[in-house]
Amino acid sequence: MLRNLLVCLSLVMGATMAMEAQNAVTSTAKDTKGVSLTIYNQNFAVVRENRQISLKEGVNFVRYEDVAAQIDPTSISFKSLTAPNAVAVREQNYQYDLLNPTSILNKSVGKTVRFKQVHPDGKVEILEGTLLNPPTAIVGQTDAGGGGTVYQGLVIRLKDGRIVLNPTGQIELTELPEGLVSRPSLLWKLDVDKAGTHHTQVSYIANGITWKADYVAVVNKDENMVDLTGWVTIDNRSGATYSDAQLQLLAGDVRRVQEAPGMGGVPMDAMVMKRAAAPQFQEESFFEYHLYTLQGTTTVRDNETKQMTLLSASDVKVTRKLVLDAGRRWWIQGIRGPGMGSDTDNVKLNIVVELRNTKENNMGMPLPKGKVRLYKADDRGNLQFLGEDLIDHTPKDELVRLYIGDAFDVVGERKRTDFKQISDRVIEETYEITVRNHKETDVDVWIVEHFWGEWQILNNSHPYNKLDAHTVEFPVKVERNGAVKVTCTVRTRW
Repeated sequence: MLRNLLVCLSLVMGATMAMEAQNAVTSTAKDTKGVSLTIYNQNFAVVRENRQISLKEGVNFVRYEDVAAQIDPTSISFKSLTAPNAVAVREQNYQYDLLNPTSILNKSVGKTVRFKQVHPDGKVEILEGTLLNPPTAIVGQTDAGGGGTVYQGLVIRLKDGRIVLNPTGQIELTELPEGLVSRPSLLWKLDVDKAGTHHTQVSYIANGITWKADYVAVVNKDENMVDLTGWVTIDNRSGATYSDAQLQLLAGDVRRVQEAPGMGGVPMDAMVMKRAAAPQFQEESFFEYHLYTLQGTTTVRDNETKQMTLLSASDVKVTRKLVLDAGRRWWIQGIRGPGMGSDTDNVKLNIVVELRNTKENNMGMPLPKGKVRLYKADDRGNLQFLGEDLIDHTPKDELVRLYIGDAFDVVGERKRTDFKQISDRVIEETYEITVRNHKETDVDVWIVEHFWGEWQILNNSHPYNKLDAHTVEFPVKVERNGAVKVTCTVRTRW
């Protein structure tokens, strides 16, 4: 935009506009008879809009306005629901070069412009000449698309031959350049065999609109149950408003082919203080995905973040675990304190909360991927934030596992106390893992160890469970203000 320039455009519609645009039937959002919207959690949506359009027999040109600015023009479908076989699309154009002062001047190079200047003494001066350049231009751009410089300014050649740089004042033009539209529009050329008012449906994919799930879980006093509420956050930046739309949300990983190299959302933390509203969406399986349909309609406005209730469940049983998993954290710097041996590590214990997504556990519903936040009320009744984790799309009857933080009063230490080179490809190592409990209650701890190569545990102080080909766990109980030491010797071949 030109700095310190008040742009006042006095425009006269040119007679050179294409004949089809002049004779086109214009359809706007006021003609809408229903909108349905399916939003995917991959930053796009399928829009379906019904409008009534009056068509004559023969060739018709239809200008269809109020579509999304981020429409995918290759995805557009137009059909008459009144007489599907009587209307054929012969040509389709997407017009998105929007009318604004800069675009008008960019397309007015070589044409006459007038600058009306008002001096401090009140004298009015008119400068009239030929516009020699667009107000914005990228110069010096490389083939790779980088290194360009944006130039802003105007150059005018007056009738007497003088050149004026960056003139100021109100700009007037005598004609509007061709090809500019006031809003993104579709233009169709239709062959119509049946005249009359047609109930039409237009569908297309719009980018820049997405949704995500956020979950709020409130833990009870005994820390063995939670009340879970799921929220939908819709972020619409598609460049269109969808009024009174039938809304559906599709959860799943839908593949889209990208021919060339997108949510924010506002968390609903404040809503944990309120009683969860009844779910507004009905869930159903759809192909290999899950579809959530809103009961009733809603308006999704452009540049708006909307939040709605997705699901709720009460008295969901959970299990809290403390996991000491030193192997997965070996790469973290600073876990050894000053004066410690190179084979000794201080290890934090991870707080893990697990729940079964089953009907018997008051759940049993497909959970879209999203962030889960945990809260618990303190002795004063104030909800305090405990931590959060992300879950992926989770079907019913699956285990939900949340890593929400690290323990304060339960600490761990892991050291390798012995190492032997048995042969070129065989070693023996002895590990000692100590858990110290500074709480006033007993705790259960799961000590996890990861091995490599062809391994065999030769000696172990506590029984273990084999989780997979290279992982074992030692479940131990640590008494209040006590400690437990687990040792094991493993032989590794490779």
